[in-house]
Amino acid sequence: MNTILIIDDDKDLCDLLKDYFAPEGFEVEALHNGLEGAERALAGGYSLVVLDVMLPGINGFEVLRRVRAASHIPVLMLTARGEDVDRIVGLEIGADDYLPKPFNPRELVARIRAVLRRAESAPVQQQAPADPGRLAVGDVELVSGTRTVLRAGEKIDLTTVEYSILEVLLRQAGQVVSRDDLVKQGMGRNLNAYDRSIDVHVSSLRRKLGAAGDGSERIKTIRSIGYLYTTEG
Repeated sequence: MNTILIIDDDKDLCDLLKDYFAPEGFEVEALHNGLEGAERALAGGYSLVVLDVMLPGINGFEVLRRVRAASHIPVLMLTARGEDVDRIVGLEIGADDYLPKPFNPRELVARIRAVLRRAESAPVQQQAPADPGRLAVGDVELVSGTRTVLRAGEKIDLTTVEYSILEVLLRQAGQVVSRDDLVKQGMGRNLNAYDRSIDVHVSSLRRKLGAAGDGSERIKTIRSIGYLYTTEG
């Protein structure tokens, strides 16, 4: 059974989610303070953290920073509806996904399952020993066996979702990948209206990978359609 840690100061919501998650096969532990939540998340034993932005002690962003400094545990953030800045900041710090409040518990379960599927794929790939599998486009190389990304031989630290999105783009380098397909293949869920998370993840990838060798942009935005990873030469 997957154990979910919920860090949210809304005790009624936490109780509701505990009751809803149990039949779905999730065991839930809830904490209502940012400092305590960060310590517990880093203590281990959880499959995923559901993290609210507004918390007593320290806010959700600071909790996420502390967790990301030492752990790759999947984190799904809860944000206030309409607060686009909160969502962007959370994704840039390293959240795997977000969901605005108020939300349908069924949607939260669907998002959690999608994040867990991505996270659980890493150990499976690491067990394939003979040839770890390499995918190279220009000076960027992806080693699927260890889920490592290299740029000109230098390791680039990516989040789980950033790695998945980059893999989709590299495998279809030179072709336009629609935002819908990139979300489905890279994030394991459908694209929702007004959902800008994929754009934030792509922006983060651009920043971490830097410009191509000739100074051009590696990942081009194709307006109203999606993205294209360019092939050099």
